Amino acid sequence: MKLPPNQIKTSLEGGEMTTGCWLSLSSVETTEIAANAGFDWCLIDGEHSPWNPTLVLDRLRALDAARCQAALRVPVADDWIIKQALDMGVQTLLVPMVHNAAAAADIVAATRYPPLGRRGMGAGGARATRYGRVTDYDTSANNEVLLLVQAESREAIENIDEIAATEGVGGVFIGPSDLSADMGFVGNPNAPEVISAIETSIARIHAAGKASGIITFDPAHITRYRELGVQFMAVAADGLALQHGLSAALAV
Repeated sequence: MKLPPNQIKTSLEGGEMTTGCWLSLSSVETTEIAANAGFDWCLIDGEHSPWNPTLVLDRLRALDAARCQAALRVPVADDWIIKQALDMGVQTLLVPMVHNAAAAADIVAATRYPPLGRRGMGAGGARATRYGRVTDYDTSANNEVLLLVQAESREAIENIDEIAATEGVGGVFIGPSDLSADMGFVGNPNAPEVISAIETSIARIHAAGKASGIITFDPAHITRYRELGVQFMAVAADGLALQHGLSAALAV
């Protein structure tokens, strides 16, 4: 059995625009609902949701059952967490709070088997190899990993060219909330200065030949970012969708 290709990576490298749903609720049921809604991918958020690898596994299985592509945001760029995520079968990783190219290169190394990195060998009995049935995993895994690093600070924006140019980084995802806070606009990611920094950064990421990503629920911003060529865009979140739906029901 051969390792299945990373469809998200294939789409981004082919210049396609993709839209996804952010999964923040620790629920397999809401994961199933989102997975069957028609998004190109769903991202399990392990940074601002409880980091429970067993539950992550269950949610990955729910996404697989619905044939929805899975991405995972790890809580922090620790080697052991990245290794566990990859061994669970995750092929698209989003890593938060990457402020410079040196940090980006270090994360790349954690996601790759030698000689390209330092990921520990040991997935032979893990879900990533379908418990040993994927016979070419050791030689194919490096090619199918899509690493997206998150730029969400003034330092990251200043270093965006070098971060995006880092070998092994597949794309740079801009985090509007943390970026706006670091720029002095806490709770106001729509401040003109923040929007200007985001749009300039998108152009710089593309100039480096990499895909850009962002999260926004504003229809006007969704349209604008599509015009700018953002390829990996989260346009919905499970918790917010549930909250808005329940509030709307009460308002009738």
